[in-house]
Amino acid sequence: MLIWFLPLFLLFLMIGLPVFFGLIAAPGILLWLSGQSSDITLLYRNVYNGMNSFPLMAIPFFMLAGELMNKGGITLRLVEFSQALMGHLRGGLAHVNVLSSMLFAGLSGSAVADTSALGSMLIPAMEKQGYTRRFAAAITAASSVIGPIIPPSGIMIIYAYVMGESVAALFLAGIVPGVLVGVGLMLVIKLMADKYDFPIATRKKTWGERGQASLKAFFPLMTPVIIMGGILAGVFTPTEAAAVAVAYALFIGFFVLRTLTISEVPEVLSRAALTSAVVLLLVGAAMAFKTVVSLSYAPQILADFILSLSENPLILLFLINLLLFIVGMFLDAGPAIIILGPILGPIFVSLGVDPVHFAIIMSVNLTVGLATPPMGLVLFVASSVSGERVETISKAILPFLAVEILVIFLITFIPEISLTVPRLTGFVEWP
Repeated sequence: MLIWFLPLFLLFLMIGLPVFFGLIAAPGILLWLSGQSSDITLLYRNVYNGMNSFPLMAIPFFMLAGELMNKGGITLRLVEFSQALMGHLRGGLAHVNVLSSMLFAGLSGSAVADTSALGSMLIPAMEKQGYTRRFAAAITAASSVIGPIIPPSGIMIIYAYVMGESVAALFLAGIVPGVLVGVGLMLVIKLMADKYDFPIATRKKTWGERGQASLKAFFPLMTPVIIMGGILAGVFTPTEAAAVAVAYALFIGFFVLRTLTISEVPEVLSRAALTSAVVLLLVGAAMAFKTVVSLSYAPQILADFILSLSENPLILLFLINLLLFIVGMFLDAGPAIIILGPILGPIFVSLGVDPVHFAIIMSVNLTVGLATPPMGLVLFVASSVSGERVETISKAILPFLAVEILVIFLITFIPEISLTVPRLTGFVEWP
């Protein structure tokens, strides 16, 4: 009977129940109907146990660092730097949107923070230059998925926590795929710019002006260097690196740029706490949900079913990508990783797929799901920021989603894309 927990959970999602309550209610109801009252106690205790983890403390710290940098005007400096480099191109502000997302990814690791921070600035600016509001919202949502791919990444911290992988290895493995997504989006923008005669944002900047923009953006751009450098050098753990990022953001905001005031700190703390609470509650609920998954023998049933489809790992990887893409349409990336990672990961590792490679396949696929209708979280954030309907943004985002899906398959079938950097740094062994 417990095997019905997943259909019941999907039913709850379809009727509009929030994901957190669906993750708790579906298994809880079935355990109650099965007379397993002791397991109900275990289920709800695991909500707390799922959040009570030192590695997961990195998530609220990175959220706070992103909020501090956004409030301190650092996001604006990144946009100005991007505009100095690419504003003269046709479709310049669209290119700036993507490049800014790639740079902002190194600060917060959050797609939602990216959409909110950059969208509030760039969507009105793009509309003023003649872009349709739906296009501006669509490219903002599409580029924001780069946030959790380029390190630091909250989703990869969750994957490493659940699967026992190295956070540093996953961070390194995400660099090239994240850049590849950004380059792919820029190629689509170029094709559309030539076809629809997109406007040029600014005149071509001189090297002196670009140098000035680079100096303004220097301290923000040092954030990912400090984070990754400290982790790779063994100076601090990823959680400690997140705390260092917060301290660095405070230092820049108060003493270097002097754009942050004491009176603004409570609001920043409140926003970061709210965002972190949502993520951590989902993680806790997903860990509790995972308990019932194991009790129902669903992993063994699904593993047997997957292995019965084919013995060819490439065909199975193709099918799993389709499954993950569908899951990403309805379920947030964090809970999906916690629920499906322990089921799918061991299957593909046993077939010879490198565990870090599979982690990137899963993380990137589910991250793209954040921008996929009907339940993509960043679509709703982009809708809130722009005032456009989700349905309208969903149509405009389709060309960008097509490129991101292509990148997913490139990552899947060319392991070197994600594994070369961690291999060169010694975090993944050479075959």
